Amino acid sequence: MSPPTVPAPVLQFFSGQFLEWAVVFLVLAVVAWIVGARGVAGLSMTVAKWLVIVFLVLMLVSIVL
Repeated sequence: MSPPTVPAPVLQFFSGQFLEWAVVFLVLAVVAWIVGARGVAGLSMTVAKWLVIVFLVLMLVSIVL
């Protein structure tokens, strides 16, 4: 009689959705800059920058694992 088999853990890889949202906020920032809404443009660029940083960190983690 063989021992019971344990299923292998399913690894959840990063989907890249942070990068998609970063591009959306980047486009929003450019459009707001063209229109002249400097506050919205600055905030959108800040959000886009942080989303890119989170994307890069998660990408490195998924490569290492």
